Amino acid sequence: MYIPKLFAQQNETEIVQFIEHNNFGILTNQVDQRPWATHIPFSYSQSKEGKHQLTGHISKANKQWESFENEDEVLVIFSGPHAYISSSWYDHENVPTWNYTAVHVYGKICLLNEDELYQELAKLMEKQEAAVQNPKVLAQMPQELVRKEMKGIVGFRIDITEFQAVEKLSQNRDSKNHQAIITELEQSNDTSSHTIAGLMKKNKE
Repeated sequence: MYIPKLFAQQNETEIVQFIEHNNFGILTNQVDQRPWATHIPFSYSQSKEGKHQLTGHISKANKQWESFENEDEVLVIFSGPHAYISSSWYDHENVPTWNYTAVHVYGKICLLNEDELYQELAKLMEKQEAAVQNPKVLAQMPQELVRKEMKGIVGFRIDITEFQAVEKLSQNRDSKNHQAIITELEQSNDTSSHTIAGLMKKNKE
């Protein structure tokens, strides 16, 4: 993606944290010579060799998986918080804009076998259930039901070859206007605007 140098995020640790926090992404590739995208949750991990990886699954009825060939390159898009920046917030005439955060991941895809898919589902469920009052793990569920449902999905792993990350947080504004934007965002009723304000503060530290 196009990333102006001022807005580029290159800290690998923070990029990984972003993916883990915003793990509902968009898997894209070419299907029948057209762009194709599926919105799904992902799990991040590192291999024993230290290789960055994503795992996920899609419906077997989704023909996207039929186009996966071993080592095909795919793109996964992760979106973070975003907020509209009004031109009325500046102390000078300027155009409105949008502050946002996003990560694009390129990698080589391969399909998982049944055991690998089970482990991927268990890991994903464990992570998501951590915030639930009475969490469950996959092993606690009726295994006959689990295996039956697994027949309707296809699992995959992506070996990551490149991260592209952007944090557009008004880095091109002077201190006075930067603070004015933060103040306006904090007064908004929008949760995402509050998050962007917090990221702008952190970015200035």
